[in-house]
Amino acid sequence: MRDIAIVGGGPAGALCGERLATHGFRVTIFDERLAWEKPCGGGLTHKAIEAYPFLLEGSQPKKIVHTAELISGGGHRARFEMSRPIVIYARKVLNGLLLDRAVNAGCAAVRSRVTTVDTNGDKVRLTAGGEDHRSDFVVLAGGARNQLLPGTTALGTKDLEVTLGYFVPTEEDILKVKFLKQFEGYLWSFPRADHLSVGICAKLGQSPTQALRRHLDDFVDEEKIPMAGAKFYSHMLPSPQAATIRGRKIAGRNWAMAGDAAACVDPITGEGLYYALRSGDLLAQALIEGHAHSYPERLQAAFSADLEFAAMIARKIFRGTFLGGAITTRMVQLLNYSPTFRDLIRDVFSGSQDYRSLKRRLWDQVGVTMLEFVRSVFRPRGSSAYVDSRESL
Repeated sequence: MRDIAIVGGGPAGALCGERLATHGFRVTIFDERLAWEKPCGGGLTHKAIEAYPFLLEGSQPKKIVHTAELISGGGHRARFEMSRPIVIYARKVLNGLLLDRAVNAGCAAVRSRVTTVDTNGDKVRLTAGGEDHRSDFVVLAGGARNQLLPGTTALGTKDLEVTLGYFVPTEEDILKVKFLKQFEGYLWSFPRADHLSVGICAKLGQSPTQALRRHLDDFVDEEKIPMAGAKFYSHMLPSPQAATIRGRKIAGRNWAMAGDAAACVDPITGEGLYYALRSGDLLAQALIEGHAHSYPERLQAAFSADLEFAAMIARKIFRGTFLGGAITTRMVQLLNYSPTFRDLIRDVFSGSQDYRSLKRRLWDQVGVTMLEFVRSVFRPRGSSAYVDSRESL
């Protein structure tokens, strides 16, 4: 397998192509838009920067964010310094960076839409822009709704989320996330180099679009975000169920999926960039070593098992209760009261805390967390660490 066709020039496809071209493969990347501004946050956690340092080292415009603020559905706020910063790109800039690296490594980038893929013969046959192309292997990295192979299915309603938002031409230094009551999703304000990405994400079918738009506009008003020149967007993103992550077929004899097409997204935070990059990287490694069939197992070992567990607990985190209040509200309150709990959330934000060991860590430190809470609540009013008892548990 020396001739590789990649459908989709986003992070998964571009990094996969770069890795393959570097090792002598002949790679063609097909994308109808190439670098474009995808409606999402665009945040890269520390684990992404640690795996791919060039994302921090390059000269491309980016925002390095050290401070985050979480807001509960009841209006409680907790602001904290992250132990490891989040790097935020405009997606057009990030996609351009990754495509440039792929082309410099030897990939051919073709601005054209692939309309058919046939993997039944000895060679893979693609139709792009009305022309036929052949390859030994095809990487499908064209997004969550891509359905080019008859033997695969696009992600269904229960595996998708809708996003609405604005690109706002203003500057900010703080990353904000707000939770809503009994709502699977959240609102966000992510600062980029020269604008904000402000949006809301929710499970598809959970709320009417008009209701989501009202939540979004209320958030904009509450945070006093100046909207002059703002551009509205809407998009579908993957938010996979556990059964989908566990059972979805993502590879065959001469094809494989990567990125959103393979449902490589955190079902709780919505983080997709790291998993897109990692999936493209792992697929390239499997092809380079001549073991394309091992790709699903590599994905499972690297992160799919953890994402499957996250999908199983996502509903409880967004809709569950703890000590008589919403879990998301208690989480925001404990950030203010407990340094131990704050360290845990910092690790979650950086990506260094996986979900499968999260429950054990929570239980191991629950005594210390509650003791710190009690001390903070009953600290004398004049103390600098005093927190208004009206916000107590």
